[in-house]
Amino acid sequence: MLRFSALNPTPVAETPAVTQTPASPSVAHPLDGLTGGAFSAPTSGERAAKVREWLATGPSPEQMQEVFRELSARDKGAARALKDKLDELKRARGQEAIAAEWADKAQALLDLPRMNIADALAWQRDAARAGAPLSREPLAGFKTRLAERVRVLEDLQHRSQVQREAAVLLAQRIEVLSTKPWRDAQTAWDGLRADIGLWQTQADALLADADWPGVDPKFPPLLDASRAQLLAVWEAFQGALSQAVAAAGDATASLPPVPVWADELRVARGQAAAPATPARAARPKVDPEVRAQANQTVGEVLARLEHELAEGHGKASAAAATALRNALKEHGRAVDDRLDAQAQAALAAAGELEGWQRWRADQLRAELVAKAEALFETLPASEAHPEPVRKPRYGGRKMQETLRALREQWKTTDQGGAPNHGLWKRFDEACNEAYKVVQAWLDKVKAESAEHRAQRLALIAEVKAWAGDNRTARDGDWKGFNRVLHQFSERWREAGHLGEKAFAELQPQWKEAIHHAAGPLEAMQKESVARRQALIDEAVALGAAPQLRIDAVRALQQRWQAEAQAVPLERKFEQKLWDAFRKPIDDAFQRKTQEREQATAALSERDRAVLEASKALEAANASADARRIRTAMEALDAALRGQAIAAATAARAAAGADEASKVASAPVDAGEPATKTIANEVPAGASADGQTPAGDAAADAADAPAPEAQAAPAAPPRPAAKPVVAMRGDDRPGMKKSQPVVAGRGGKPGDRGAPARGGPGGSRPGDNRFEPLRDERNPRFGGRDDRAPRNDGPRLGDAAFRAQREALEHAQSTLKKLAAQAHGEALTQLLSAWAARSVDQLPGVQELGRAVAPAVRGAWAQALGAAASGDAAEALLRLEMASEVPTPADHLDARRALQLKLLTRRNDPTPAQTWGQDVARVLASAHDAAAARRLQNALKVLMR
Repeated sequence: MLRFSALNPTPVAETPAVTQTPASPSVAHPLDGLTGGAFSAPTSGERAAKVREWLATGPSPEQMQEVFRELSARDKGAARALKDKLDELKRARGQEAIAAEWADKAQALLDLPRMNIADALAWQRDAARAGAPLSREPLAGFKTRLAERVRVLEDLQHRSQVQREAAVLLAQRIEVLSTKPWRDAQTAWDGLRADIGLWQTQADALLADADWPGVDPKFPPLLDASRAQLLAVWEAFQGALSQAVAAAGDATASLPPVPVWADELRVARGQAAAPATPARAARPKVDPEVRAQANQTVGEVLARLEHELAEGHGKASAAAATALRNALKEHGRAVDDRLDAQAQAALAAAGELEGWQRWRADQLRAELVAKAEALFETLPASEAHPEPVRKPRYGGRKMQETLRALREQWKTTDQGGAPNHGLWKRFDEACNEAYKVVQAWLDKVKAESAEHRAQRLALIAEVKAWAGDNRTARDGDWKGFNRVLHQFSERWREAGHLGEKAFAELQPQWKEAIHHAAGPLEAMQKESVARRQALIDEAVALGAAPQLRIDAVRALQQRWQAEAQAVPLERKFEQKLWDAFRKPIDDAFQRKTQEREQATAALSERDRAVLEASKALEAANASADARRIRTAMEALDAALRGQAIAAATAARAAAGADEASKVASAPVDAGEPATKTIANEVPAGASADGQTPAGDAAADAADAPAPEAQAAPAAPPRPAAKPVVAMRGDDRPGMKKSQPVVAGRGGKPGDRGAPARGGPGGSRPGDNRFEPLRDERNPRFGGRDDRAPRNDGPRLGDAAFRAQREALEHAQSTLKKLAAQAHGEALTQLLSAWAARSVDQLPGVQELGRAVAPAVRGAWAQALGAAASGDAAEALLRLEMASEVPTPADHLDARRALQLKLLTRRNDPTPAQTWGQDVARVLASAHDAAAARRLQNALKVLMR
């Protein structure tokens, strides 16, 4: 590559010659000049900068919209600033509309001659909820003006309260002066007159204020009442004082109506003081009948009032109080003093209840207003929605139920007290706003109901058309027929919600259509039910038979399955029929099972023996005695084989064997050999006791000499035929029973006397031609004819089987643990004997285990009995090689050298064969902790 590039005469700089071809100048975008080159800028960053510079010049919204439409198709990143600006203008226009709306409302409030403070506060709250920009003009100005107007009205109300208190204080001053000498009152008259004039001036200023009509309606009447009361007291005081001054100058002038001043003037004139006020005249006597009637009338009304007060009924107590007042007006003079006092107390209590009822009603109304206004929640501002958005808390149905409940509660509250129009206005506005959600939901539900009705009508028409085309199942598929009907029913259930009236109108049409469509299936179902009833009758007859026929049961069940697969039925009804069909058969099988259990009840003796042996083995396992465990295992094995139970049978078999021996020793005919007689008799004896094998019977027959054989020599008897286990029927030469086959030896194919490969007596796969044939070998375990007959006994029950299996598993596990424990103890004693060089501490042969022969233990004892001598390094290495345990790192080189040395001595015994002598060499050496640890690791494996 380098040579090629070096030989290339073309310079690299001339390769972009194609790019230097003059391109046609691109046509400038029409808006490029307007935006200052935003469309011709080469990079996105430069285009965005040009757009921001152009936006700083304040273009019109139409221009921005046109530029955004063209630029967003080319570079959305550069057009993002335009999009943000347009969104801001859109939000500003929306807020301008909202601001204009709420500005008009604020102006209308300000133009009212009497503005309510609650309306002004509600304007600010509702404007904030609607997302109006209260912090910007013109709403900021209106907000300030309304707040100032509210402040002025509250100040006017406060000043009116102050004027009322001042009027009360002035009246009290006048009353105090009327209890003092008239000259003191005359002295204070000038100052009092000035104060009263100033109070009237301030009251007139309040009434003349332009905002006075906007105060709460309860304040003007209170101020007027205070003025009238103060002027009345002042005029009376002035008249009494003028009369006192005149009476002081003229003895004939009348005395003032003030008792203190009149007494003072009488004393000044030298007259006696005025007599004390005469006692109150006694009430005129009333006719007892009239008094009794009046007491009865007033008492009835009073009792009704007291009852209503006790129940806490607001309106009823108010009506009863009015009735009592009317009764007192009519019969007040005739009732006695005690009843009159009781009536006055009840009227006072009714007044208190009425006031509390009004306060409580207003409190409940305020709670209802809060609940109605809380039906909408204000979501916090976000990037997508900079202004707060009001969202209904509930859906259509929930909102409808909530509004209905709130209005019912309002009606109930109105029944307990006087209405409050201000709270009602707020409550009604909140409910009307929430009802818009309900109305939208109702319109949606109405449209959905119309759609669902149309769907259901179309489904009914479809069912009718299908029923006309399918009066029977196609290809006899009634399950498919039923499946289609089920699909129609599912579609009807899932067709959407309908009103009760519309559903009641369509439901009969649907039932008629679906019943007409299901008519053929219902007819087939009736026939199928009749056939199934017949099968049930057959099952009852079959179950009642004394001998249960399995083939008949199977055929009957197959017929039932075929019927069930052909015609479907309702699931519960079909299950009921199936239960009725299978009950007699199940009862028959149950009877058969009970009979079988009764037949196997005789085997419970063997089960009990196995259970007892299992419990004994478990007890031996708990004792941790190996000898006891093995004894218990042998007892359990005997119980499993049934030897304990078969003892009685063996005794009976002995008697049968004696009788057979007598028969065998009896004389026989000359033409019939003794072996045949024995062969004829022995099987009977064997079948009688079931314990004597056929080989033993033949041996007994051969040992018993016949009388004729003693008298004259005869041919040797033929060996008794062994019982045939399995025999092949073959008539080839040499395969007949009467022609025994001469066994030959194996050899090469073609040798004289060698049977043909694959033929009778020939070699088989696996036969070695250098060894005798399998038939000529000495069998290690005997042939099949030498096997003893299996005596497994009857089958164990479940409980006995599980008990013996668990007991054997626990015994084997315990024996393993005991063996490991004994192995560890023996090894520890061995190492302790080496450390102490004491033959007495050396474990015995039984403790050392079967891996250590008595001769090996003797060698170990001799090594321990002698003085320590020799080096055990090589012996330890041989032990580690025999046990295949790792050697410490310090001795790895020595182990490799020993392995190489052993490779040169091929005829020497291996370390695995001489490990006993190696241990003796180690024990003959001096004790070392590291050597003891290595010896322990090796013996753990070797003595196992």
